[in-house]
Amino acid sequence: MGRARPIGAALVSWVFLVLAGPAAWAQDLPEGDAERGAYVFQLAGCLGCHTDSANGGAPLAGGRVLNSDFGSFVTPNITPDREHGIGNWTLAEFDRALRDGIGPDGTTYYPSFPYDYFTRMDDQDVADLYAYLMAQPASDNAVGDHDLSFPFDMRFLLFFWRMLYFEAGPEAADPEHDETWHRGRYIVDALGHCGACHTPRTWLGGADTDLYLAGTGSGPDGDLVPNITPNIETGIGSWSELDMMLLLRAGLLPDGDAVGSDMAEVVRNSTRALTDEDAAALITYLANIPPIDNKPVRGEP
Repeated sequence: MGRARPIGAALVSWVFLVLAGPAAWAQDLPEGDAERGAYVFQLAGCLGCHTDSANGGAPLAGGRVLNSDFGSFVTPNITPDREHGIGNWTLAEFDRALRDGIGPDGTTYYPSFPYDYFTRMDDQDVADLYAYLMAQPASDNAVGDHDLSFPFDMRFLLFFWRMLYFEAGPEAADPEHDETWHRGRYIVDALGHCGACHTPRTWLGGADTDLYLAGTGSGPDGDLVPNITPNIETGIGSWSELDMMLLLRAGLLPDGDAVGSDMAEVVRNSTRALTDEDAAALITYLANIPPIDNKPVRGEP
């Protein structure tokens, strides 16, 4: 959970960010490289969430329904279409949406869009991702609205959610770990937003950081999501480096089975594209986080 902040100061900060416009929040960003952005795009898993592949939707045209305990979220069109996508967005507006969860019109996004993870992305990756998305084919697909239960359909309540759970900006360096570990943490906590699925959520939808990456029985669409901490009994502590590499590259589990559901999609669209160095960094990081004894049960947090 983020640092506690006085309600008054938090409210003033939030109103300023929403009303002042993107220039008030965004900093100067470097020029983006679309070719490099293709790799950022894969690691961030944009294709799977923003494509309604089950119904033959165009890539990145949105419309995929994500079911949750709070209702159904519908993913937006992020193609460069000027009316229904993000074609009119500036880099500053894209940055603000991605890393602060506030749209060009001042709309505060629900954390079904993992800006609470993307906030840790560095400037160059943001600029490169923007360049890549703006180079993709445009689609005029118009998506529907979220269908959320009361009181979660009241968007103004996101102010309180942000006060409790949103901590803007990159993670501080840890002097006890090397560059490989830090790169692995960046892939897991920022680009890959692994905790969005593998960390249980509280009843308010915030990450339960006491169970960081320890799995949940109430994942996306009600799926069971495994514990990926290095706990020997309930996590992946008994896995070898080869076991991890086979999972990332081919979706194969140590027992010879294959991952299914959303993780199969993650392998197909994201982890199999990891460079050897990044795959090794991810494995190093997961092997060196605190092991948590937690065996997720379907239907339970």
